[in-house]
Amino acid sequence: MFNQKSKSETSSEVSAPGTGAATIIAAGTTLKGDISSNGDIRIDGSLQGNIQCQAKVVIGSNGSVEGDISGQTADIMGKVAGTIKVKELLQLKGGSNVNGNLYAGKLQIEPSANFNGQCHMTTAINGQVNEVAASRKEKEAAKELQKA
Repeated sequence: MFNQKSKSETSSEVSAPGTGAATIIAAGTTLKGDISSNGDIRIDGSLQGNIQCQAKVVIGSNGSVEGDISGQTADIMGKVAGTIKVKELLQLKGGSNVNGNLYAGKLQIEPSANFNGQCHMTTAINGQVNEVAASRKEKEAAKELQKA
């Protein structure tokens, strides 16, 4: 009477992955293993594993990650021990502590952030890694040592 379509003809609408709210690992939570997500990820607890994200990664001030992080953008306020690879903007906020190499299109480091490692900037045109001058000097010195 009201609707002539059968249940098999009606389509249910399902939102695409990554369009909802962010995935959150809350403070006091410890997770061991790798995380892969199409949406945003926020870590306020502890993660021992890698993060593979197609969107934004946020490590809260109480968050800690022992592993590699890959994402579109990232805001780091907590502790990270591992390589961080970000296609766009990587922000190391005040009080953050990062031990590992950084790969980013753009990098912003606040004065009270702590970073130990190498920084590699990528170009927006082709995604190629352009190494900073210090890394080039290290490679040149290594070549000279091999010749001797």
